[in-house]
Amino acid sequence: MSADLLICTATELENALLRQHTDPSRVEVLRMGVGPVNAAHAVTLALTRSRPSAIIVCGIGGAYPGSGLAIGDVACAESECYGDLGATSPDGFLDMQAIGFPIVDGPPALYNMLPLQLFPAPTRVRFVTMSSCTGIESAARSIEARTGGAVENMEGAAVAHVAAIHGVPVGELRGISNMVTDRDTKAWRVKDAAVAAQEVLLSWIAQH
Repeated sequence: MSADLLICTATELENALLRQHTDPSRVEVLRMGVGPVNAAHAVTLALTRSRPSAIIVCGIGGAYPGSGLAIGDVACAESECYGDLGATSPDGFLDMQAIGFPIVDGPPALYNMLPLQLFPAPTRVRFVTMSSCTGIESAARSIEARTGGAVENMEGAAVAHVAAIHGVPVGELRGISNMVTDRDTKAWRVKDAAVAAQEVLLSWIAQH
């Protein structure tokens, strides 16, 4: 069995429209589960089983305070970054390049930053993958300054990492459900963001 496109989401909420409006003979919609380990495991199994030509991650994310993005916007990743993979030190955070351990040997060697090849939305920004959702504004601003990131999520870098190992082109888009500041779930718009991302992706699929 082969698929032209593998669409990966963390939850069912993020793929309900996609399942209704894509052709399963050409597009496989995969629920990975939340977090980088679930994402890497699910995508590796899917690559082995279906051998897709391309991968797209679709879901929701939080926007950092200085990103210029607002709740309800949809953006795609120009690159992905592991935001918390490395080491802490008295002099600050040390990423994998600073401590000398590539996550993909290459060439070129890849460290925390992972390139993407597909861009399903007009707005392109750097995404940051964190194992813990950031819920303190000062921490959000620190991560934003250190990584140059705009959108925080929990799976994208893991999917881009697996795609790089297997040589499969990958893209990622997310609807903005919240601002990454002091945690206040009452201000979040999770369902609206999930719908917005799926609608943009469906439009992109129709054109490609």
